[in-house]
Amino acid sequence: MDIEERFNLIRQVGQEIVTEEELKELLSKKKNPVAYDGFEPSGTSIHIAQGLLRAINVNRMTKAGCTFKFLVADWHAWANNKLEGNLENIQKVGKYLIEVWKACDMDLKNVEFVWASELLNNRDYWKTVIQIARANTVKRIVRCAEIMGRSESDSLSASQIIYPCMQAADIFHLKADICQLGMDQRKVNILAREIGEKLGYWKPVIVSHHMLRGLGEPVSPTKYTSKKMEFVTVHKDKHETVMELKMSKSKPDSAIFMSDSEDEVNRKISKAYCPEGITEENPILEYNRHIIFEKFKTIKIERSAKFGGDIEFSDYESLERAFSKKQLHPMDLKKSTSFYLNQLIEPVRNKLEKSPAAKKLREEISKFKVTR
Repeated sequence: MDIEERFNLIRQVGQEIVTEEELKELLSKKKNPVAYDGFEPSGTSIHIAQGLLRAINVNRMTKAGCTFKFLVADWHAWANNKLEGNLENIQKVGKYLIEVWKACDMDLKNVEFVWASELLNNRDYWKTVIQIARANTVKRIVRCAEIMGRSESDSLSASQIIYPCMQAADIFHLKADICQLGMDQRKVNILAREIGEKLGYWKPVIVSHHMLRGLGEPVSPTKYTSKKMEFVTVHKDKHETVMELKMSKSKPDSAIFMSDSEDEVNRKISKAYCPEGITEENPILEYNRHIIFEKFKTIKIERSAKFGGDIEFSDYESLERAFSKKQLHPMDLKKSTSFYLNQLIEPVRNKLEKSPAAKKLREEISKFKVTR
């Protein structure tokens, strides 16, 4: 592929790219730039945004020529008081997440998993952490609290103040040219861009992927509280800040999980927010756009003859158009969405069930107590 083709592939991943010009320049200079994402093993259930959607995005990045590094942020989760601060349990969840991605057909030949606990053995890593801490005020670091699923108004522990400094240092010690994380991680990536060259490193490109919306009805940001971290701040431009509802592992009905049974998927989708003709903030349409149409060339929606008979769509845009014109009823769209999601999740469930390592880990982590 030429540079433009590679750029377009990566652009499909990014809801926002900082900046597109720098990304094109990077692709012109490097055939195999390093992209990274870090994940905090903090919960015992893996939702489809972490599983199916993450695999889709990583496969796009590797197809574009990127070498992808996943940081298993075990010490970060520990610093963030996850799983009751039990580091051993956190690491078991990290191992299980890797098993899930294997089952999701992630292109692992160009993916490397790096444990944060390995980076921490390097004295230079801690030197960078301290340099970042020295170059910033506590107020500036606290502004990054969202990356931990926290709020600036929360009472943060000292370890949580260190967390953003560690995450910024991760970028440079993984030699990452591209930060390919979610929109909720934007603030710390911007911090790394601001400080990188001052510390003798570089200014990483940021490719922030879309955060899949939760299944519930959107809630006004004015009702947002730090005790219910259901929102992610989305920066449209420097003058505007928008809050979006996102999936929450602490609210099981807000998301579809990789371990959900067929009946459970059907139940959750049937209850999901999907008002007739409304395309904005519609999670069912999001599932179709970001997951189903990425895996199926066409989708068929079965309807009785009195409601117009079966209908097929070969792209998301035509489906959205029909829904907006009320030519497609929410119940029919929900039934179709459930069917195709189950088609994608069932093979993953089967692979995990047949893997002795994954099965053992799943049994162990199901007993862990999840803490916010």
